[in-house]
Amino acid sequence: MAVTAEKAIQTPVKKVSQKTLRRSFLEWFYGNLTCFSQEHMQTFGYMCAMLPVIEELYDSKEEQKEAMQTYRAFFNTEPQIGTVVVGMTVGMEEAKANGEPLDGEAVNAIRAGLMGPLAGIGDSLIVGTLIPILLGVSLGMSTGGSPLGAIFYIVVWNLIAIFGMRFLFSLGYKLGGRAVEILVGEKANAVREAVTMIGTIVIGGVSASWIHVKTALTIVNGKVTILDLQKTLDNIYPGLLTAGFVILCWWLMTKKNLSPVIVMLLLVVVAFLGCLVGFFNPGLKY
Repeated sequence: MAVTAEKAIQTPVKKVSQKTLRRSFLEWFYGNLTCFSQEHMQTFGYMCAMLPVIEELYDSKEEQKEAMQTYRAFFNTEPQIGTVVVGMTVGMEEAKANGEPLDGEAVNAIRAGLMGPLAGIGDSLIVGTLIPILLGVSLGMSTGGSPLGAIFYIVVWNLIAIFGMRFLFSLGYKLGGRAVEILVGEKANAVREAVTMIGTIVIGGVSASWIHVKTALTIVNGKVTILDLQKTLDNIYPGLLTAGFVILCWWLMTKKNLSPVIVMLLLVVVAFLGCLVGFFNPGLKY
């Protein structure tokens, strides 16, 4: 009888509702760059995502303030893949509210330890692979000025982002630390390598289809053309100048850490000087 009475007065288990989980995800999805600055990066966006969870798990304002102190720490990662960290901390905060031996330092240690590796994975998969693939397909659909390419990119990218991020959020919440193994384990590495290879092939195809660098340089002796440089290059390797310029841009951005804007300005200078000396200008001959 005493045991039954003891069970009856036990504190009920606190559980984050589906409504709050949905609100937390949407706060991160739409506001991960809230009040973005070089000092805080995604810190305030993270706090906005955790606020509805904290409000539901803790009753008093003092407890809520104390819990929110955890998320004042600096945070920055790739927003799409990094969604799994937000889901994990929601699960950790739920466990903490139910008396699990977790504190703010433990939560921040996990956040700080994951944001760097997940940022690298996200940048390579999302920014370096998925987006170029979608843009390559969109460019092909935009031939002749068709708006289908732009519509395709907007619709497909947003669908992938919404459902992909929602899946990662739920995965982090349900699996906790095991979600990280799914993202960075051996099988995940094999998938990333395969996707990266596909992205490289697509980028190469886009470069060959949409970038055309040709020279108009010819050497003429009277009425006899001694050298037509473009024809000579085409006999050796068709598209050699195009491949050279693409590799040059890649080298400047990856090896010399130049921004895309600087690289574009350099290309403008090269184009101007090339036309000035007759390398690109068909009106000038030597």
